[in-house]
Amino acid sequence: MPNDPPESPDVSPLPEIDGYRLLRVLGHGGMSTVYLAEQASLGREVAVKVMLPEALADEVSRRRFENEARTVARLEHPNIVGIFEVGRTRDGLPYYAMPHLQRGHLGQLRLFAGADDEADEARVIAILRAMLGALDYAHARGVVHRDVKAENVLFDDAGRALLADFGIALRKDHGPRVTTAGLAVGSTAYMAPEQARGEDVDGSADLYSLGVLAWEMLTGSLPYVSADALSTAMMHVQDPIPRLPPKFRHWQRFIDRSMAKSRANRFRTPAEMLEGLDGIERGKRTPGLALVSGFGERMASPRQWPRAAWVTLALLAAVAIGSWLWLGRGTPALPQPAMEMATAIPVPTKRAQASRASPLLEAAARQLGQRRLTQPGGDNARDTLLAAWEADPAHPGLPDAIDGLIAAFGEELARQLGTGDFARAAEYVAHAESLAAATGRDDGDAMVAFRNTGSEAVEAGVRRAANRHDRESAGRIAALAAAFGADAGTAVRLQSIAAGVPGPGDPIPGDPLGAVLARGDSGLFAAMPGLVSRGDYAVFADATRRQETLCRERISPLRIVAPRTWRKPGFEQTDAQPVVCVSWSDADAYAQWQSARSGHAWRLPRATERQALAPPPVSGTHPVQEWLAECGASCRQRKVSPAEPREAARGFDDVGFRLVRDLRATRP
Repeated sequence: MPNDPPESPDVSPLPEIDGYRLLRVLGHGGMSTVYLAEQASLGREVAVKVMLPEALADEVSRRRFENEARTVARLEHPNIVGIFEVGRTRDGLPYYAMPHLQRGHLGQLRLFAGADDEADEARVIAILRAMLGALDYAHARGVVHRDVKAENVLFDDAGRALLADFGIALRKDHGPRVTTAGLAVGSTAYMAPEQARGEDVDGSADLYSLGVLAWEMLTGSLPYVSADALSTAMMHVQDPIPRLPPKFRHWQRFIDRSMAKSRANRFRTPAEMLEGLDGIERGKRTPGLALVSGFGERMASPRQWPRAAWVTLALLAAVAIGSWLWLGRGTPALPQPAMEMATAIPVPTKRAQASRASPLLEAAARQLGQRRLTQPGGDNARDTLLAAWEADPAHPGLPDAIDGLIAAFGEELARQLGTGDFARAAEYVAHAESLAAATGRDDGDAMVAFRNTGSEAVEAGVRRAANRHDRESAGRIAALAAAFGADAGTAVRLQSIAAGVPGPGDPIPGDPLGAVLARGDSGLFAAMPGLVSRGDYAVFADATRRQETLCRERISPLRIVAPRTWRKPGFEQTDAQPVVCVSWSDADAYAQWQSARSGHAWRLPRATERQALAPPPVSGTHPVQEWLAECGASCRQRKVSPAEPREAARGFDDVGFRLVRDLRATRP
């Protein structure tokens, strides 16, 4: 691992690990801290990566991480940094030990100022070949890296490039790891579009990241740069693939295919990507070849340009001429803003009247009033305000106008989160953050309010999902808290709320009848954990003075000589056993009585819901069936699960009942 000193003195105590003496901090990451340590048994220096407590907050995630680390430890390849040992600190935090590589990582090399000559370009190809060899080996064994970036390309004493930090790697047969809400894992500067959207990833995401790394090695900069991680991730999803400088145009087809937005258009395997590198080298060995229409084809003159190139050039010329004409024609007469929330333009001073930003501010006010915040292209408030900023950043009307648009983004953010459209909400976060960064309003009151809006909207979404017992949605929303403006404490609190939401089979907190959660064809519902007991039914019968229904034996269609009722079913029962010899009408009356007492609308289950419930117990000497809500051939008969329909007005010594309720329904 690189021997970088920490950015600031770390006064916290070093973890204690049996068999190792930790010496100092080498570096910090979002999920872990890396320490220089001495392995006592061998007397050698190693790097020890210790996971942060908040990264793996529960025992299940810690064990899953350890299993993945052991999987990575079995990868033995000359271009993969090996893992010596996996274990836990004395405080119970997972760690793994690996070689200490002192020559640093790729981001520290002079090469990252950009490739200046053929020797640099050859080094880029050599590093890419080494990484592709490592990925080909890992992918064949079901391991996806998911965090290919410059800092994870290390060098040993011989100068050999090695791929490190499979710590967030994903085995293909395990599904997403500790991403219960689709949280994107990985570094956003190198992140594939599907990874930025929180979708499942495969080896294609690693090849995308390697394409970004190739761009960075060639040019000395990243292809997408924004003020914050979320905005950068959205650029990977939405923005076109940028064009390389002319001297690297023979790389463009390789980059286009590596960084294609759709997986289907990328290189399919590391081996296929290696073939692309071979094509680049062939083009370099043949004079006059470049990657314009393919590996090794140069268009020597404009006459050979494709039609698309001429169309693009014509569009650019039209935009440039139109902009020049529009900006020079004076201040247009614009209608009054259509909505009160549109930014108010202050009375202009002589200087403001003379500014080229003034007509743009008036146009932005009109666009804001019409809710044209970011669309359509060329006629929206965001683009217009950015143009006004570029024209005259000192214009006195700009701060209020920008803050007004940020406030409008906040309203849209809250609305999209309320509808569950997280991708659209993320777009408004990116719009607000990028606008504030570009205009110097990062720390302004409007951005503070915007972040508070996002935090409050996420919390409201988590609580809505929790109230309807939707644990999956609550977790997915809680994972967005930090991205949408919540502080670390709030994010942890919301994740705790989401984790506490009951799932199918779990008791519903505070339910007076001890109901459990169940999932049917139409969604979640609450159900009594078992059939209504003889003791509970007795409370109802005594309170309502309900007359006892005559009961029939299960083996006889006729009423026996000695009348039987729920109190005397013909066999011994305890108060804890299911009540039998009650009619469908008795069961329905009990449901109405419980509804009035609890405030919840209890009812008999439907046949489709019954399939999700635990089977009834044996009462006496035979299994108990259950009354269901549906009618039989007529409503004088009611369905019984799993037996044939029975007469609704009679009790049967093998039929009891239980109740269910819709989670959102209350007693009117």
